[in-house]
Amino acid sequence: MSKEVQQQLEAAGIIPVLRARSAKEALGVVEAMYAGGITVIEVTMTVPGAIDVLRELKRSYGSKLLLGSGTVTDGPQCVATIEAGAEFVVSPSLHLDVIAETKAWGKVSLPGALTPTEVITAWRAGADFVKVFPCSAMGGASYLKSLKAPFPFLRLVPTGGVTLQTAASFLEAGASALGVGADLVNVTAFADGKPEVITNAARAYVEVIAQTRAAAKA
Repeated sequence: MSKEVQQQLEAAGIIPVLRARSAKEALGVVEAMYAGGITVIEVTMTVPGAIDVLRELKRSYGSKLLLGSGTVTDGPQCVATIEAGAEFVVSPSLHLDVIAETKAWGKVSLPGALTPTEVITAWRAGADFVKVFPCSAMGGASYLKSLKAPFPFLRLVPTGGVTLQTAASFLEAGASALGVGADLVNVTAFADGKPEVITNAARAYVEVIAQTRAAAKA
């Protein structure tokens, strides 16, 4: 199952980072993104009732939506999210116990790292992908490309500073997938009664990923 989830993540090419002010808002934003073609969601532990949100998404969407948990910083929290339906576990920073617990459950690990030392440490500890965060603070796509030069085998997921305008450059720099926050997970649009703004953004991201990958193969 782990290999299948890894393939799904890479095929989708995008991991929306779900942050919201309530469970209701979180579920509504996911519905809007799903309508635009999003098939992967990272439910962060900063969402009120995040574990219940994971359970509800699992119940509502089943295998149609690949669920992950985010902002996971310790082993017990990791286990709780996996039991609620998370197939991959994301951290903003490097926690070796979270990597170990995730792998023990046969799930996909995406720890956060920033420096070359942190990135390779995460990989050697068993990470399936490494979340480069906050990537924009280090130069964005150019920094990702610099990391890939000595470590071409690494599967990196830049997060922080990924927008529709920068998405292609991150993919061209070697990103396996993109971690996308507020540029797509637009809680303000949802609160304003405009979920179509989120749906349209989702469609645009799916399109830019498809076009950039097609161009790379041409």
